[in-house]
Amino acid sequence: MKAIIIGGSLAGLFTANALTAIGWQVEVFERSESELDSRGGGIVLQPEVVEAFVFSSIRPSGELGVTAPGRQYLDASGLMIGNARQPQMQTSWNLLYGYLKGALDSAHYHQGAELSHFEQDEHGVRAFFTDGREATGDLLIGADGPGSAVRSQLLPGLAPQYAGYLVWRGLVDEHRLPDSVVKALGDDFVFQQNPESLMLQYKVPGSHSELTPGLRRNNWLWYIKAEGEALEAALTDKNGVRRGHSVPPGLLAASEESRFRALADTQLNPAFKELVRLTDDLFVQAILDLKVPRMVFGRALLLGDAAFIPRPHTAGSTAKAAANALALARALQNHSALEPALAQWQQQQLTEGQRMVDWGVRMGNRLMAITHPKGGAK
Repeated sequence: MKAIIIGGSLAGLFTANALTAIGWQVEVFERSESELDSRGGGIVLQPEVVEAFVFSSIRPSGELGVTAPGRQYLDASGLMIGNARQPQMQTSWNLLYGYLKGALDSAHYHQGAELSHFEQDEHGVRAFFTDGREATGDLLIGADGPGSAVRSQLLPGLAPQYAGYLVWRGLVDEHRLPDSVVKALGDDFVFQQNPESLMLQYKVPGSHSELTPGLRRNNWLWYIKAEGEALEAALTDKNGVRRGHSVPPGLLAASEESRFRALADTQLNPAFKELVRLTDDLFVQAILDLKVPRMVFGRALLLGDAAFIPRPHTAGSTAKAAANALALARALQNHSALEPALAQWQQQQLTEGQRMVDWGVRMGNRLMAITHPKGGAK
């Protein structure tokens, strides 16, 4: 059996490795022509990711991330107003991507392959790409993220909805931090809650997946409400192009960067101010909600963020992609026929995806004091 996987990021690679482990042939098609790289860096490591690695016989050479011993809650002056011992591990997108892609035969990973459309019948599925390439298989898997081309064909008109706030992000090499910041933050997961905004930071592996103290990075995120002109300005890059949902590092408009840095100076505690000051490349993303009514469409299916986008507060997006992939492999392994396998898989994953998105909406709206969300996820 052969799977055509559209999307070569984490969801696609989790799926490719899990299906390879049960004896399927896979072909992964990634629309980007260049090597993928993380824009955000940090991921809270969940058990589903570790389980997917074990299932696919991916054996890391060391730890998968950096452990935070607990959580701190600071006020705007830097005073600790709460703490809790709550150990957890944070990893990086780059580290997971490196292991997942390295475990897959490079001959089956195709870059610069943008899906045009696909066709299916009772015998199989055929994918057509904008550069003239074609691929045939038994199953087509849409693992191509929030802007999924596969979803656009299967569920035209269904797209992610803006949740009412943005997340500003950045990464700082640990060795650049002043002693005062190192002392204030330690290795903890640290938060500052303001009216209608929330900032947090935690340590992640270094730019080349280093785990040694001094070589790691501090990953920070600041959630801020934005509507109307403020939203338009934030998502319009330095070239005057209105971006769909994010402005990547290096493309932020100078006026927006100045405005944001001034806001940080007036609202953040001293350690967080320093994190923003030391960040060379700020970037911003819109927080989105997405739920699909179904995941299986004959021989085509949707998984990961192509199907459900949980808000980042759940720390569940990567875990959900890993769980989708692992459950799919197990369902296909346990059934001799495709249809009952996909039906079983969809029943469980659809329920879990809807639950996670709804949970994220409730959590995010509460944290951001959003009392009248614009429809939320449908």
